[in-house]
Amino acid sequence: MTETARPATPAPAVPAVPAAEDEVVGICRDLIRFDTSNYGTGEGPGERAAAEYVMELLTEVGLAPEIFESEPGRASVVVRLEGSDRSRPALVLHGHLDVVPAAAADWTVDPFAAEETDGLIWGRGAVDMKDMDAMILSVVRQMVREGRKPARDVVVAFFADEENGGRLGAGYMTDRHADLFEGATEAVSEVGGFSVDVGGHRAYLLQTAEKSLSWMRLLADGRAGHGSQVNHDNAVTALAEAVARIGRYAWPYTPTPTVDALLRGVAELTGLPYDAARFAEDPGMVDDLVAALGPAAKFVGATVRNTSNPTQLEAGYKANVIPGSASAAIDVRLLPGHEAEGIETLKELAGPGVRVEPIHQDVSLEVPFTGSLVDAMVDAIAAEDPGATVLPYTLSGGTDNKWMSRLGITGYGFAPLRLPADLDFAGMFHGVDERVPTDALKFGTRVLDRLLATC
Repeated sequence: MTETARPATPAPAVPAVPAAEDEVVGICRDLIRFDTSNYGTGEGPGERAAAEYVMELLTEVGLAPEIFESEPGRASVVVRLEGSDRSRPALVLHGHLDVVPAAAADWTVDPFAAEETDGLIWGRGAVDMKDMDAMILSVVRQMVREGRKPARDVVVAFFADEENGGRLGAGYMTDRHADLFEGATEAVSEVGGFSVDVGGHRAYLLQTAEKSLSWMRLLADGRAGHGSQVNHDNAVTALAEAVARIGRYAWPYTPTPTVDALLRGVAELTGLPYDAARFAEDPGMVDDLVAALGPAAKFVGATVRNTSNPTQLEAGYKANVIPGSASAAIDVRLLPGHEAEGIETLKELAGPGVRVEPIHQDVSLEVPFTGSLVDAMVDAIAAEDPGATVLPYTLSGGTDNKWMSRLGITGYGFAPLRLPADLDFAGMFHGVDERVPTDALKFGTRVLDRLLATC
């Protein structure tokens, strides 16, 4: 008797491992919907809810992250990934979960709705820096699911409070929990790695330097009195004169190694003339090269010299009373290697009778555009965007890499995004209608994955 062959039972379908590119957009939108506005006053929602979401995403794939609160609601998350070569120094890959406040009336959309329109995600943090947070999370999740290890140990951190100097985030973690970063020598974070159009060529700006941060208070004392009397010792007058001198001062153009390297690269791409020896004497030459960076010129233009901008004024309590004191806040950003002379110039500009005191100060950073980590970042970009150029640049603001430097960790800004040439990405940092292309996020996950595999 002949048996009839039974059809083979199909093997159960094995669910595909979600790719970082598949998850990054949804994670970015979820993060934006957490209002983590940092008002710098101790008010606001804090980062706790967003930090718990990050914990869930990391725990879901089998990691064991830890959450830390410096103050109620001010939460940071840290987890260490084991690398394939544990004899090498570790890398810190970090982002921040807080954002600057957003006035909804000024926006085209709800700043915390994370709307996706025409291939763009809109919302506060889309640029600074929940886009990079999402890329980190999606790449880490993919690597763990696939059983792949980074080239070396990677400490992944999401900090609180970066938008107010980082004292309650990276500052707290480096002061109280420095052991979590043991063995780390380099760090990668925000405000670098995005593309710009330079003379018809796509270039990626890798951040290798930051200006110092000096929030300074001007204090003037005088003789209080009736507003109707002659008063030649008026604190408000003295303060106003000092503020005007500082705010209008034209700081000289001053070359630094990073800015010099950037402008040389721009000159090669555009054919514009550049002579480092004429940097200070020919600001027009420098301005032309900076302008060739398009929207990114807003960032770079503030790094060819020191800056000092008055930001706050306070005096008096009644219109007809001359106060005995007045104060102002000045946001001072000084080039690496020029901090001491910059503060002395500020005091000279303030003049006699006006004291200059620090509110908050932090270091400048500058590292060479060389080394194995830089090579890995450049190679990762080249693999995904052949023919593109990578150039170093200086950030006019600051990042949590300043806190990392206190542990001897060298920091870079590298949040890789391939952007449309006409998108004013730099102008959206702390601006209105922040938005990031979804394609740029997916590109960033591919680059970041390559970086972790080769770093």
